[in-house]
Amino acid sequence: MLLDADDSQLVLVDYQIKLMPALQDAATVIANAVRLARLAALMAVPVVVTEQAPSKLGVTVPALKAALNASTDTATRTLVKMQFSAVEEGLGEWLRPPPKPIQGNARSLPKHLQKASGGAEARASIVMAGCEAHICLLQTALDLLEDEFEVWIVTDACSSRTERNRDAAFDRLAGAGAELVTTEMVAFEWLRSAEHPAFKDVQALVK
Repeated sequence: MLLDADDSQLVLVDYQIKLMPALQDAATVIANAVRLARLAALMAVPVVVTEQAPSKLGVTVPALKAALNASTDTATRTLVKMQFSAVEEGLGEWLRPPPKPIQGNARSLPKHLQKASGGAEARASIVMAGCEAHICLLQTALDLLEDEFEVWIVTDACSSRTERNRDAAFDRLAGAGAELVTTEMVAFEWLRSAEHPAFKDVQALVK
C-alpha cells in the first residue's frame, strides 16, 4: 500500500521552541518537519499543527512556522491542546469532512439513507510526525488508529528526550498498525512519477 497525496493529511505534533532543545537530534528533526510542510504545500495536502500548553512550552519553532505560512494554497490549522492526545481535543473532527446534508425529504427515505455520510473529500491517510514521540505523538496516533484512520509515522521527523523512548514508541505504533516511513518515502509516494509537475521542486527539497 502506497501513500496517495489526494487521500492524505499531514499532522505535525508539538514542534515548540521550549521543547525542541531538550530532544535528540532536534536540528535534523526540525529540518525534516520543514520538508514535510513544504511537500504538503507542493502537493496540496492539508496540514494540522498542534501545540501543547504553548504558554509553557512556547509556540511552533520559527523555521516550521515560516514554511507553513509560505503557502497560501494549502489549508493549515493550529490546534492548541492540554491533553497529550490531540484527539481528546477534537483532532478527529478536524480531520473528517462535515457530513453531506440529506437530500430530499428525510422522512421519505429508507432508514439507512437517513444518516448523513462523509463526503468524497474525506482524506483517511494521516501522515504524522512530532514530539515527544512516546507521549503526544504516540497517544494521538493510537487514538486516530482506534478511530479507523490510516496512520503513517514519519520516523526521521520525530524525537524524544532519549532514543530508547523514541524507539519504544515506534515499536508500539508499528504493533498497533501504523506504517513507519521516512520523509523521502512520503515525498516520492506522493509524487508517484518523475513526470509529476512538482517533481523538480520536490527533488530539490530532499537533496
